[in-house]
Amino acid sequence: MQTAQVNGITLAFEDNGGSGPVVILSHGFLMDHSMFDAQVAALKNNYRVITWDERGFGGTASVGEFTYWDSANDVLALMDHLGIDKAIIGGMSQGGFLSLRVALTAPERVQALILLDTQAGTEAPETVEPYNGLHAAWVEHGAVAVQDIVASLILGPGDWTEWFNKWGAMQPEQFTSAFHCLMHRDDVTPRLGEITCPALIVHGTADASIPMEKAEILRDGLGGPTTLVAIEGGPHAANMTHADPVNKAILQFLSSLK
Repeated sequence: MQTAQVNGITLAFEDNGGSGPVVILSHGFLMDHSMFDAQVAALKNNYRVITWDERGFGGTASVGEFTYWDSANDVLALMDHLGIDKAIIGGMSQGGFLSLRVALTAPERVQALILLDTQAGTEAPETVEPYNGLHAAWVEHGAVAVQDIVASLILGPGDWTEWFNKWGAMQPEQFTSAFHCLMHRDDVTPRLGEITCPALIVHGTADASIPMEKAEILRDGLGGPTTLVAIEGGPHAANMTHADPVNKAILQFLSSLK
């Protein structure tokens, strides 16, 4: 991976170097840039696709507490580093949280949004205690204590040994700073109308972490032309498990942009 020194961190990223329109994809909580391997493969012939590791994950370490506004500024700083004026900004789950904040921070630099299994609000009150319990168990006993539960929330059924190994290698302080960012994020729902660029929302109907109604709130709140595509049976990380229909939706959306 390449690295860039931005905003006081060493940010790890991959750039396929294509000559087409730029698409920057931001991963979900507990994931890394590789969760978009199927999307990179589908897009790289016609688009310049950039994926990166967010603070606390993969090759990018956090240097203390941070917010998704900081992560949004990481995207903008990476664009500056690569000499990119404007891009299509996309993200899954927390990648969507920060992508919305990119559009709110610098709307002139966002051509369009791709929002995968994400939302604009905060965690539902009934999830706070269980998530805090998962965090506490992870820190005290390691990822192995909760990896099956976490996988069920993000990935659904399957063999996720690769991700279990990655989670097991995470340093507790990195996990904790990212967890605090997730749980203490602000609600940008009232500001969705400020975002007027075209947007694609893709959401799995079996998402156990963010219900479809949150995607519908996004659709109804965004101020620009917005399309919502439901992925039948798709879990939270539908872009990984149901890559073909997700890629089809993304390619159709990208081809519609002028």
